[in-house]
Amino acid sequence: MSYTTFKQLHQENQILVLGNVWDAQSAKIAEDAGFKALGSSSHAIANLLGYEDGEQISVDEILFMVERIVKAVDIPVSVDFEAGYSDDPDTVSKHVQQLANLGVVGINLEDGKVIDGERKLQDALLLANKIKAIKATTPQMFINARADTYTTEHPQALEESITRASLYEKAGADGLFIPLVETKEDIQKIVSSTQLPLNVFLIDTLPDLTTLHQWGVKRLSHGAKIYEWLVEKNIDVFQYFVNDPRLPKS
Repeated sequence: MSYTTFKQLHQENQILVLGNVWDAQSAKIAEDAGFKALGSSSHAIANLLGYEDGEQISVDEILFMVERIVKAVDIPVSVDFEAGYSDDPDTVSKHVQQLANLGVVGINLEDGKVIDGERKLQDALLLANKIKAIKATTPQMFINARADTYTTEHPQALEESITRASLYEKAGADGLFIPLVETKEDIQKIVSSTQLPLNVFLIDTLPDLTTLHQWGVKRLSHGAKIYEWLVEKNIDVFQYFVNDPRLPKS
């Protein structure tokens, strides 16, 4: 699937809802369910391989999992690439070229970083420079620039989001991802400040898809929510199974 196809999905008359997946099986199930595009969940993949979220997993392990996801489906795949697994823009660019070689058409790239278990907002210029480096070598990669202004509870989250959106747009980003933004006022102000399609993260306080679309939202992600829900179900099943080695009928 091409970069052009994936980019066009952000300009349709309805919100692009990504199927966030973690392996080949979940990817195929999501495709069969009718999702038009997939996004890998870094959180889910890390947990699946025994790591905590936050760039604990190696790039080689990511490439291993992503290759199997891409090969399993015939729809566009975007990869949550966290902060690029390096502070060096050229190194990040080389990593992204490897993803492109596997058939990946998009990435999430964020300006937050998990340090000692806590997400910290980094200098916006660092992400801008990473975006520039990627576009210089892999122009056909949809870069969804993630601003961690709300997730890190920045005291002027809206204003800082708008500032960063402008910087990332000028650097060459294709989309803007602002997790945990939730109010109509903030969302509409962000949308009106940039040409980048806005991606928001699914939280309980958000309205329905039709309303979000009216506010100007173009893309919705749910991250590891399905994976975490299934893990909870697995806990229940294993706890049942240890006492009665027959699967429950329902």
